[in-house]
Amino acid sequence: MNSKTTQARTAGWQQIQRWFTQERIVLSLAVVLFVLFSVALPGFATHDNILSLVRGVSVLGILGMAMALVVIGRGIDLSLVATMAISVAWTLALAGSGVPLAQALVYGALFAVLVGLVNGMLIAYADIPALFSTLAMGTFIYGLGRLKLIPSDVVPAPENEPWFTAIGQGEVLGVPMPVLLFVAVALAGAAFLRYARAGRFVYAMGDNYLAARITGIPVRPMVVLQYGLASLIGFIGGLITAASVSGMNTRIVNSTLIYDVILVVVLGGIGLSGGKGGVRNVIVGTLLIGVLLNGMTIMNVQYTVQNVVKSSILLAALIFDSLLNPRDEQTAQQGDI
Repeated sequence: MNSKTTQARTAGWQQIQRWFTQERIVLSLAVVLFVLFSVALPGFATHDNILSLVRGVSVLGILGMAMALVVIGRGIDLSLVATMAISVAWTLALAGSGVPLAQALVYGALFAVLVGLVNGMLIAYADIPALFSTLAMGTFIYGLGRLKLIPSDVVPAPENEPWFTAIGQGEVLGVPMPVLLFVAVALAGAAFLRYARAGRFVYAMGDNYLAARITGIPVRPMVVLQYGLASLIGFIGGLITAASVSGMNTRIVNSTLIYDVILVVVLGGIGLSGGKGGVRNVIVGTLLIGVLLNGMTIMNVQYTVQNVVKSSILLAALIFDSLLNPRDEQTAQQGDI
């Protein structure tokens, strides 16, 4: 009798543990924060503020999708924001110099993809750890862009292209365009990871890199593909940013945005050890950070204090991730993070 009772209690506790996943915990925290801010902060739950909130986190969510793609495959991309800023700023600079905007967009997208492909080749074929490769590439791209490609820190968007402005400032049936584009990117990312063969390869590589190689998965080309796609998604997020504020400020590279992106991914439940997580985790992490930042902004919390709060949450999320997804010998040998 006692043995059966113990087994029943153990089974019940295991079921509770399976239900309380990091994704559900973070979603619950987002809901709790939303309710608390709605009650305590005048103007938080208004229609205009909620629209502003979801519009503001859309780009963060899109960049989170890009980062998630490489993190699931057991990598990381610290050059994402630099690639986004320089490629979009160069696009706007070309358009300002007389190049048709559509043509400039193609050039900018190709530039972003090229940076991603170089990142992937350095990691896959030169065996440079992703942490160091992408950190160096981000610094290089920013320096190259400011030295050769972009005339100033801030590059304005073209004024005679209303369709471009609509990308960041327009609405469809009352829903901001950035939100719709975030939904489109999220659906495309979910379809890729779930139904495409390459998406399944990403999970297999993240779960066990060496086993994926032994089973015949083309791991080196897949790494290159991961970083190329991540840079392209980052370019899309940069276009929305530029259209929203009518220009691209390249000093965003020196901001904490890249850490916000990593925070969204890790906090949402995508383990840095790879092979786990998906689009829902990015959405959940984005919602929590969006609610938190919006509430702190309404409370007039200083930017420095906000950074302290975000960094503390990121540190806690990394500790939690290390406990849930401990590093193994195979992960350490890959030297990715």
